[in-house]
Amino acid sequence: MINLKAKPFCLSDVQEKWVYDTLSSMTEEEKVGQLFCPISMSSDENYLRYELLRFHVGGLLFKTSPSKEVRRALQFMQDNSRIPLLCAANLEFGSTGYLEDGTFFGQQLGIGATGNPEHAYRMGAVSCKEAAATGCNFAFAPVTDLDLNWRNPIINVRSYGRDPEKVLAFCKAYKRGADENHVAISVKHFPGDGVDEVDQHLLVSVNTMPINEWEETYGKVYRGLIEDGAMSFMIGHIDHPAWRHRLNPDLPEGTVPATLSRELMTGLLREHLGFNGLIITDATPMVGYNCSMKHADAVPTTIAAGADMFLFNKSLEEDFGFMMDGIRRGLLTWERVDEAVTRILAMKAALGLSVQRMSDESEMACIGCAQHHAWAREMADEAITLVKDTEQNLPLHPSKTPRLLLEVLGDCPSEARIAAYMQEKLTKEGFSVTLYQKEDFATYQFGVKPFTDQYDAVLYLGNIENASNKTTNRINWFTFWGHGNNVPWFVHEVPTVFCSLANPYHLVDVPMIKTYVNCYSNNTETLDALVEKLMGRDTFRGTSPTDPFCGKDWLKY
Repeated sequence: MINLKAKPFCLSDVQEKWVYDTLSSMTEEEKVGQLFCPISMSSDENYLRYELLRFHVGGLLFKTSPSKEVRRALQFMQDNSRIPLLCAANLEFGSTGYLEDGTFFGQQLGIGATGNPEHAYRMGAVSCKEAAATGCNFAFAPVTDLDLNWRNPIINVRSYGRDPEKVLAFCKAYKRGADENHVAISVKHFPGDGVDEVDQHLLVSVNTMPINEWEETYGKVYRGLIEDGAMSFMIGHIDHPAWRHRLNPDLPEGTVPATLSRELMTGLLREHLGFNGLIITDATPMVGYNCSMKHADAVPTTIAAGADMFLFNKSLEEDFGFMMDGIRRGLLTWERVDEAVTRILAMKAALGLSVQRMSDESEMACIGCAQHHAWAREMADEAITLVKDTEQNLPLHPSKTPRLLLEVLGDCPSEARIAAYMQEKLTKEGFSVTLYQKEDFATYQFGVKPFTDQYDAVLYLGNIENASNKTTNRINWFTFWGHGNNVPWFVHEVPTVFCSLANPYHLVDVPMIKTYVNCYSNNTETLDALVEKLMGRDTFRGTSPTDPFCGKDWLKY
């Protein structure tokens, strides 16, 4: 029997009775359906009814959409589901990973640079208050991973940094903001990403830390959040070979994602760390999940190994069938299904969903409100970090360098917005701003003088965001060799400044640029704060929460 009155659920007698009464009333199909948390790609009621509700799903994540559309879809789902749903959202950096009109608060690494847990609390409060107003009750956040490898393409600015004590403090602060808005957090990505240099979307990631070092880093963060009452852990498609073999020395060699490992989910998380809450997988269409065994076997094996909930699907209809077939084949027992469903229902009861499924619609007034944007600006002011200015190119001023070449690097969707916004702001400051265009190279005259005759200074904005399915977020230059005006061959000809809006490790690719700034985020509040600092009207107050020099001392000079 699971102790539902203990952490993290802490259920009352009435709530506990609802869990067991509900469980005893469920059909086998309803129980299996509760194990799934698919992604909803449409708000069409026929889609919701016949593609999701007919499988009795236990939860869902709705694709990023306008807030009114999200609320309308979740209201329909809750009204038409016999058992209340866990409605999840990626709320790592604000509500904009879920609501198109929400608040982009800022990336976690920026909060780490402030050194102030109050900003992590505010991000939890802003993200979860806005999301809860539409019906969300489950945050896939905060990211508890440590940013230990500058080559890692997926953690990067999603982490609070590399210091486990600070990461724990910030994650607990975020949780406080979530708790106040009746949203459960999910600690992710167990057993810990950020050590190697690969992306679990594309292959199994491996945490190679020795056990004693893991205990002092990731283990410390996990224990602290378990003690603080975190209701859910998200399991990554990440292996920890040392722990697997410690817990089961007879295992064969080779990688196994934690999402398929009884040793890591049940042995390490449940038994060794003492976690009593809900275990949910990371998204199961990822290659890191599917490359280890046949999908038809993996689906039931995941629940048998200790997961309670199965996130996303290659095909919900197929996966539902694979789960039922796995039970018939003996890969998964009904006893294990009942245990998983009990925890799912317990989390719903702990969130008050057995009493009230949706918040009042009037609460949507908070979405994108002035207070939330003001908090985002305060965070940006404290986060932006001057990594080096060895040639004292700052502050910029139109009286010294009136003709400014502005280059926005990266092919992210936000590039056009940032380029237009910064060109307008810098023009208002008095600069004559030329925005670099790739097509300019076709007619560009080679040589030094044609360049210096046109420009007095160059400002780079690195906007190369980390994203799923990208093996690297390094700089790729447009022009070849030292020709053109893209590659920074001209650092000794005109003052050159590089400001990274995303990846904090770009200095490894531009060591010749002697003025380098890390901003960590590319929202409007960050761009506004950056201009103030570049112009010398405000000071740089951020402190790097990781090593921007990538362990290479020569990058400092």
